[in-house]
Amino acid sequence: MTLLRKPLSAALAILLVSGLAQAHPGHAVAGFSSGLAHPLGGLDHLLAMLAVGLWSWRLGGAVRWQGPLTFMALLAVGGVLGWLGVSTAALESGIAASVIALGLLLAFALQPRRGLALTAIAGFALLHGIAHGQEMPHDASGLAYAAGFVLASGLLHAAGLLLGQTEARFALGERLGRVVGGGIALCGALMLGGWV
Repeated sequence: MTLLRKPLSAALAILLVSGLAQAHPGHAVAGFSSGLAHPLGGLDHLLAMLAVGLWSWRLGGAVRWQGPLTFMALLAVGGVLGWLGVSTAALESGIAASVIALGLLLAFALQPRRGLALTAIAGFALLHGIAHGQEMPHDASGLAYAAGFVLASGLLHAAGLLLGQTEARFALGERLGRVVGGGIALCGALMLGGWV
C-alpha cells in the first residue's frame, strides 16, 4: 500500500501541526471528531467513498491516486460551499444517484478515459461535500470539521483501494468488484426510493 503512504502521511502531518485558535477549548476536537464521524455514519457517503477507491484501483495507473485526491479536494470545496449555504434542489437525490452510478461503474467494470472518470469523481465529490458542509455542527470549528471529514474520506478511499488490491492479489478477476458494485448500486436505489 505504498501508493497511499505519502498522501496519508502528509494529511496526518498537516492535521498534527495545524494550530487552531479557538476562544473556548474543545471546539477543534468536537469539530474534528464530528467531521471524522460524518462519512462513517452515513451509508451514502461510506459507500460512495469506498466505491471511488475501488474504481480508482480498477482504472489503474495514475488514477489510483488521482481519483481519491480529486475526490478529497472537491469534497473540501463542496464542504465550503455547503457551509456557505449553497445547495441544490435535489441534493439527497443527487447523492443517491452518485451511489447508484458508482455501483454500476463497478458492477459493469466500466473504464472510461481518465479525464471523464476524474470529472465524474469530481462531480460526485462536490455533491457529497455540500452535504458535509450543510451538516456541520454550529459549534464546531470549520477547519477541524473539514479536516475530519476529508481524512475519513481518504481512509475510506484507502479501504476501497485495498479491496481492489485484494481482488488482484487473489486473482478474483472482476468478480469481487462486480458483486460489491451491484450491492452499492442496489443500496443507492433503495436510498433514492426512500427505503434506506
